[in-house]
Amino acid sequence: MEYFTLNTNEKIPVIGEGTFLFTPDEAESAVLTALEQGYRLIDTANYYMNEKAVGRAMKKSSLKRPEIYLSTKLWPSEYEQASQAIDETLERLGTDYLDLLFLHQPVGNYLAAYQAMIEAVAAGKVKSLGLSNFSQNKIGELIEKTGVAPAVVQVEAHPYANQTALKEFLAPYNTKVMAWFPLGHGDKSLLNEQLFSDLAAKYHKTNVQIILRWHTQVGNIVIPGSKNPVHIAENLDIFDFELSPPELAEIKKLDVNKTYYVQTEEKLNEYLHLKQDYSQQK
Repeated sequence: MEYFTLNTNEKIPVIGEGTFLFTPDEAESAVLTALEQGYRLIDTANYYMNEKAVGRAMKKSSLKRPEIYLSTKLWPSEYEQASQAIDETLERLGTDYLDLLFLHQPVGNYLAAYQAMIEAVAAGKVKSLGLSNFSQNKIGELIEKTGVAPAVVQVEAHPYANQTALKEFLAPYNTKVMAWFPLGHGDKSLLNEQLFSDLAAKYHKTNVQIILRWHTQVGNIVIPGSKNPVHIAENLDIFDFELSPPELAEIKKLDVNKTYYVQTEEKLNEYLHLKQDYSQQK
C-alpha cells in the first residue's frame, strides 16, 4: 500500500473501498473482503445508509481500529445539529473517532457544521476534515472564515476531468483530492481508450488498473467501489508498476473537462430537505 501525508500530518492510503449505493449486506461483505485483501481505507456516508454495516465489517476483520482509515460524511439536513450528528455517526460506526469527516454537499448551514467539525477535531473525535462536492469559491469561503483548510476535497475526477484548476487552488494548503467516479462513471469510451489498452498490454494490467494507477501517480486518493471480490482484488493490484512521465503526459491530453454529475441549485435544495432516519440503519 502507498500513502499520502495530509496537511494534518496524518497518513492516508492512496486507494480505498467506496460503498456508495451499497445495501447494508453488500457493504458489510465488500468492506470485509476489502480489508482481508489489503485495503486500509474505507469510505462511507450518512446518506449511504450503510454505516452500521461498515462498522460490523471492521469489527469482523482481524484488523485493529488504528490499522483502518475510516472516512464518512455528514448530510446537509444534519448541519444545524452537526455536533449531535457527529456523535450519532460515531455510534453507528461503532468507533470513538473518525479519521476523516466530510461535509457531503455545499448547501444549508455548512459554515456552522464546519465549525462543529473543527471542534470535534479538538475533542479527539475527528482527525482530519474534508469537503465533498464543494466549489473552489465555497472552499475558499470556509478557509477564510475559519482559518482551517480541509485536508481532503472529494470531487468527481478521472482522465476526462483532471480537476487541474481546483488542484492548483488547493496546492498551497496541501489539500488532497479524493476522486469519485474515478472511472468516469463506467463510460466505455473512457475505459476503452486506445491509450489505456496499449498501456494495459505493456504492463500486463487491465485498462481499469491503468486508470487507477494514473490517479495515484498524479496525487489523487481514489475510492472505487466494487461488490465483486475479483474486482476488489484487481483494483488494489496496481503497485507493482509505474507509468512513465511521458505516459502520464499522454493521459493528461485526454482531459476535456467532461463530468458526468451536474450539480444544480434545484438538486442542492432537494438535498437540504431530504431527511433520513439514520437510526433505522441495519
